[in-house]
Amino acid sequence: MTAGRIGARILAAGLLALSATSCGLFGERGPVRIAAIGPLYPAANPIRGELSATNAALLEATAQGLVSYDSLGQIDVGLAERWTVTADGRSYIFRVREAKWSNGDKVAAAEVAAILRGYLGRRSKHVLKDDFPEVETIKAMTDTVIEIRLSVPQPHLLELLAQPSMAIVKRGMGWGPMRPKRIGAAMLLTPVPDPLADDPEEAEAAAADPAASIELVGTDAPRALARFKNGYADGVLGGRFSTLPYFVASNIGRSRLVVDPVPGLFGLSFVRAEGFLATDANREALSRAVRRQRLVDAFGLAEWQPQVTLRPALYARDGGPVPLLPAWADYDDASRVAQAKRVVDAWKATGREIEPLRIAVPDSPGGRILYAYVAADFERIGVPSRRVAIDAEADLTLIDEVTPNDDPLWGLRRLSCRTDTLCNGEAQRRIDEATAATSPTDRARLIGEAEAILGRYAPFIPLATPLRWSVASQRLSGLTANARAQHPLNHLRDTPN
Repeated sequence: MTAGRIGARILAAGLLALSATSCGLFGERGPVRIAAIGPLYPAANPIRGELSATNAALLEATAQGLVSYDSLGQIDVGLAERWTVTADGRSYIFRVREAKWSNGDKVAAAEVAAILRGYLGRRSKHVLKDDFPEVETIKAMTDTVIEIRLSVPQPHLLELLAQPSMAIVKRGMGWGPMRPKRIGAAMLLTPVPDPLADDPEEAEAAAADPAASIELVGTDAPRALARFKNGYADGVLGGRFSTLPYFVASNIGRSRLVVDPVPGLFGLSFVRAEGFLATDANREALSRAVRRQRLVDAFGLAEWQPQVTLRPALYARDGGPVPLLPAWADYDDASRVAQAKRVVDAWKATGREIEPLRIAVPDSPGGRILYAYVAADFERIGVPSRRVAIDAEADLTLIDEVTPNDDPLWGLRRLSCRTDTLCNGEAQRRIDEATAATSPTDRARLIGEAEAILGRYAPFIPLATPLRWSVASQRLSGLTANARAQHPLNHLRDTPN
């Protein structure tokens, strides 16, 4: 089946699912109603692994980390009301605000430090566990002061600590800035009154204002968009490339779509180096063969851009060299395809067969479109493939991640010696040395060397920037596009809850 026919069927199915007549949005004085794409588990804990968009939004509202993000993707206060960094850049000291767990107990620095150590512990499944290699100790200095001590300076530590997955959760309890209450299939979130307010009664009244509350529902993309279109939601959060065709099918006005200009990794990672994939040249040939602009254009969104580098280009600063372009970057698509086909033909000329490559992508409209275009490009150079489930045994698997901070090492770490990547010992040594480097010059040199090694090794086929999208009514004046794809629930309106 061609990519065009696949897209037509997807859009037709979406139109049927979203054909209800719009009824208008709820009144301005009721709770803000948000439909997030993904399951809702009130007891979600980041130590158990990746959070759905719904659970991330819930934790970010009910159990912020030491710091948080505001509506523009800038660092804001969280559980820590203020912090300082020592002159050598190796110690971050946070003063914990006066706060209480949802059971009424006071939040103490010692338990917060223990929770953070648990996130980074050996048995943790936390998604950012490997992104804190510089951390030496996390300890409480007093009842209200926490120190995070580093082996070398990490100027981007706050960006990591502000991620929703760094929310401070204690046995299912949060501390704020909002409190959750189960209402049927939804969670009703109400602001925690400021314990230090000059007028406690006024603070209580402000928190009790229905317009200051959030009603959060977790569902799939078609239902989330249908809720918005029919007036049962003021906004939709958690959109990715895999669900974008549902938005196209919904006929919701394009002006309601918010696309975040996020850096990160979006492409196919080689899981194993066997058979045809055992040589660097063959893996690189597959990367050359993909017509990225054609693939991105198939989704019809101008904001989505192709990417050919192993590292995100947007944050090439603070001591890091610009991302290294592959040797074939200046050739047009036709030349790249011809070059790649010569490599494949040379392999086959020796009498060796190429088994169909198993490509793991989401079983979703976007995933099927993505696979159709990539598979067609592979087929043009003589490489067969088949689509498998995202969690199935595969030869290539999709990586779709936003960079959590501005560290130029993040992308290289993510593509080196993980469970879903190949492992080049020489590149990994350079990455480890760059992590431990105290001289900015040495660090930049080692990053460049590691990237050059990985570039030759070809462990990854970069395709595009990650795609993150939301839908917002006029009521959500605080939901603005930002380079972190962060849209905290308590900042969805101009005045944070």
